Amino acid sequence: MSMFEEATQQLWDAAKILKLPAMDIEPLVIPERTLEITIPVTMDDGTKRIFNGYRIQHSSILGPYKGGLRFHPQVDEDEAKSLAFWMTIKNAVVNVPFGGGKGGISVDPKKLSQRELEELTRAYVRRVADVIGPETDVPAPDVNTNSQIMRWIAEEYINIKSKIQNPKSKQETNMLRAVVTGKPVDFGGHSGREEATGLGGSIVLESILKKIGKSKYPLTVAMQGFGNVGYFLAKYLYAAKTSDGKPMFKLVALSDSKGGITAFKGEAFNSEKVMECKKERGRVANCYCVGGVCDLRAEQRITNEELLELPVDILIPAALEGVINMDNARNIKAKIILEMANGPTTKDAALYLDRHGKIVIPDVLANSGGVTGSYFEWKQNMEGTNWSLTKYRKELRNYMETATDSVSKTSKKYKCSLRTAAFITALKRLLKS
Repeated sequence: MSMFEEATQQLWDAAKILKLPAMDIEPLVIPERTLEITIPVTMDDGTKRIFNGYRIQHSSILGPYKGGLRFHPQVDEDEAKSLAFWMTIKNAVVNVPFGGGKGGISVDPKKLSQRELEELTRAYVRRVADVIGPETDVPAPDVNTNSQIMRWIAEEYINIKSKIQNPKSKQETNMLRAVVTGKPVDFGGHSGREEATGLGGSIVLESILKKIGKSKYPLTVAMQGFGNVGYFLAKYLYAAKTSDGKPMFKLVALSDSKGGITAFKGEAFNSEKVMECKKERGRVANCYCVGGVCDLRAEQRITNEELLELPVDILIPAALEGVINMDNARNIKAKIILEMANGPTTKDAALYLDRHGKIVIPDVLANSGGVTGSYFEWKQNMEGTNWSLTKYRKELRNYMETATDSVSKTSKKYKCSLRTAAFITALKRLLKS
């Protein structure tokens, strides 16, 4: 079964519970448009290279296609289709007026110079400019892409469209900037966007813990993946306190693509110090940061695979898809899994974990803070407004808590997992539209 087939099977499972006919579901499965492109780039040494790129526009039922653009060697059509489908579901779960899309370029950006990376990005935009736009398809940062890359996309798109549309006001130009979200703050972005996915994940986790009546704290946490999403989630978990001022969570294991570290008994990592150290030393494994002090304790290093099987209360896969599968599901000891990556758990593994009493908070709910924050940025660009950070965070909390409450109630009503409940919630909204 391909990644896309496995992803869409979750929708069929939800349809079966709702006793819906296949003819209602089939239009929600197949992407509305699949775009595969070749992108020629002149490298710094004068040679020409051809890169493969994709943009999958899965569904526009709820609004413009919306989803990230990733630069990674493993990007292919099957992965992009799966991620675009999940974006459709995610946007419906959190109830923002976007459809689902996803794209990427098969490339290792770390092997490109800054000039080569910019040229590749702008060349990609020239290939897709006719099928993206503020009211058509709105990309965003994803794996190995950031606010600078979003700025290049917006600039190139504005250059192309200005020759046709000839915007006559600052607001018309700002609306063109809405072609992407996750932009720099000085180019139509918002300071709250960078933290939105991680902050949203912390809100969902705390909301679920309240609903299941969790009262014994602190809870130990292991996190695989310590990029932007992992860092902000860890930051908010580190700061979370119970009503009597005690820590709610203890971050006892962290990793990035180069490996990880576990804490000595009784200690917990300071996520901000770990990130500062990682930027200096290049990897999490070199950063044993407790309190205000960092040092190197090699004996506490672990692999990414070992981290997943640690005896912790909460496991957070925040890296790539498929890391929890039937090869390791039997060894997962955490009682709660918060999926901050897209598709980190295979279908068989998810079923196994559910049968064995694990609470899996699915990606389409857990990491939907990112697209919710993107919606806020897009809305401000389109309306010519500028929210305060306080309002941004307040609105994010409202959306995340409302979505969590809806999924939780659906889970209880149909006596199903949170994942199936999220797909039922999304399916009802899509069919209603």
